[in-house]
Amino acid sequence: MPNYGPMQITKNMKMADVIHLNYLLLNILSRFNITLGFGDKTVEEVCGEHKVNVEFFLEITNSYHDENYFPKKQLQGFPVHLIVNYLKKTHDYYLDKKIPEIAELILRLTTQFPPSTLPGIDLLNRFFIDYKEELTRHIQREDDSIMPYILEVEQAFNSKKLSGMLFEKIKAEFIEKFALEHDNVEDKLYDLKNIIIKYLPPIEDQDLCNQIFIELSRLERDLNNHARIEDKVLIPMVMHMERKLLEQGAYRK
Repeated sequence: MPNYGPMQITKNMKMADVIHLNYLLLNILSRFNITLGFGDKTVEEVCGEHKVNVEFFLEITNSYHDENYFPKKQLQGFPVHLIVNYLKKTHDYYLDKKIPEIAELILRLTTQFPPSTLPGIDLLNRFFIDYKEELTRHIQREDDSIMPYILEVEQAFNSKKLSGMLFEKIKAEFIEKFALEHDNVEDKLYDLKNIIIKYLPPIEDQDLCNQIFIELSRLERDLNNHARIEDKVLIPMVMHMERKLLEQGAYRK
């Protein structure tokens, strides 16, 4: 049966055509430190100039471009540190760009309509502040604790040498506990959007409300894609490396 889904991005496409195909991919390019101004160069040529693994770039951009395209096996074939670096770049994007942008839009709304006079806006403002704090804690925990541990496991796996401290962490099921406790911060964005849909009072500046809703939806989609890579690709890879390290008796006293 023919596939009528979105056009797949290939290494021979012009990078400019990729952006015309889906402008939201600009956010992905920035995570690979690729900026505009690439002329008529192909995806492969641009990736080569920026020392980006073109195959990894294609799997990430295609999975973001088409939510039905998720190459779990292919992504698991790349080095762990490559995936970790990409995920940390997305963390920076959330905290340094996207969350401040949404906060500014909500501030504009609360400035025009004081929360004390419109309870629905107060609810939206308080809920977003709580969400921002929760997302920040979530990301800081990953960056400060989980990601360094994952890189340590990869290094031990590649060298077949396991320190006593890392050995104890693996025995304590460090990554498995993280997977079980992993907060689905993207789910709470649904509640935020619901406040806008159901509880905001009628106001004249509907464009601003619509803009907030659209940016929350974009963040939600991005976070869903991010979580999918963590849960379906990265965590299983780490669990596999942990098992192999213990099975091979790599621990040396």
